[in-house]
Amino acid sequence: MIRDTSAQDRRIAPKVDRKKWAIWIGAAIAGVLVVLICIPTVARLMSSDSSASTARLRIAEVKRGTLTRDVSVQGKIVAAVSPTLYARSPGFVDLAIHAGDKVKKDDVLAIVDSPELNNKLKQEQATLDSLTLDVERAHIDHRKLQLTSKKTLDQARIDRQTAAREVERTSKAFTAGALPELDVLRAKDALAKADITVTNAEQDGALERDSLAFELKTKRLALDRQKLLVEDVTRQVDELKVRSPVDGQVGQLIVQQRANVAANAPLMTVIDLSALEIEVQIPEVFAHDLSIGMPAEVQDGSGKYTGAVSAVSPEVVNGQVTGRVRFGDNKPAGLRQNQQLTTRILIDEHPNVLMVERGSFVDSGAGRVAYIVRGDIAERTAIQVGATSLNAVEILSGLKEGDRIVISGTDDFKGAQRVALN
Repeated sequence: MIRDTSAQDRRIAPKVDRKKWAIWIGAAIAGVLVVLICIPTVARLMSSDSSASTARLRIAEVKRGTLTRDVSVQGKIVAAVSPTLYARSPGFVDLAIHAGDKVKKDDVLAIVDSPELNNKLKQEQATLDSLTLDVERAHIDHRKLQLTSKKTLDQARIDRQTAAREVERTSKAFTAGALPELDVLRAKDALAKADITVTNAEQDGALERDSLAFELKTKRLALDRQKLLVEDVTRQVDELKVRSPVDGQVGQLIVQQRANVAANAPLMTVIDLSALEIEVQIPEVFAHDLSIGMPAEVQDGSGKYTGAVSAVSPEVVNGQVTGRVRFGDNKPAGLRQNQQLTTRILIDEHPNVLMVERGSFVDSGAGRVAYIVRGDIAERTAIQVGATSLNAVEILSGLKEGDRIVISGTDDFKGAQRVALN
């Protein structure tokens, strides 16, 4: 009988691969960690109604400060004072300047050659000279007639004096018995006649003086009237010289050199460079907030300049309101008409208010809804907004200082109450 080899067998322990076990243990631990990490995320996703990427959102913090309501628009330089000069009389225009020339007040810009008006002035001047001679001649005639009246009166007085002496002589002779009484009576009659002659001469002299004074006054009135007429025609001739009413710059030349123009025809425009303003087109939504006197800020390449609203149009055209902004004490140098400048009109200020950067959320939620960011969740919250500016929005209720909200458009949230942010 052959014996088995069981007595010769020896139990051999299996060889353990420690490296492989270490890999499996590490993988298990990693799996547990991933599960632990994903549990909050999964829980968050399960608790939210929607999700969104923060890379596509704008988030801003609610702060307290001063909100300035303003509107920024593009404006163009216009001349507040730009008079148009006209020809006062028909004639040929002789221009003394060119478009764009700088001029001073009362500088002669053009001369209208009007032969008819110049001839009329000469005729009226000749009539004035003639009337002047008539007045001088009347003065001489007046003096002559006065001298004649004086001579007549003096002669009458001498005759009366002679008659008075004759009465005295005949009365003495009658008393002495040398002359009859009839001679005395004749002498007295001659004296009475001389008295009448003196009285008439005095009255004639006074009447003659009144008549001559009236005639001289009539001629003087005619002379004065002619002087006024000559002054008026002289003024019209002087107005043929078209002068600048302001210090400024020649704008548009409406007529050509040596053009034949009618009376009251436009010749040119002059721009007053010291009275330039900015014409702005303001959106209709700000129309009811605008008023004259509001401060403004004008942005130029050389810096910022202050101004004020000087006029607001009462009508809306194409959804815009036309306004005028007048510069303050300083204004940019070298301004040109129709030059474009950025203008910011300060409507009002709201100090110490809750406000947040302005964004599309105002339009998306009609100013009634905002999403507050708390960790990785954006939660829908009812709010109420107040005044708005170009850069900020006033928060009246629903938020507090330090809250962070989504200010970009929230249309993608589709009205979800909670949104997970990735």
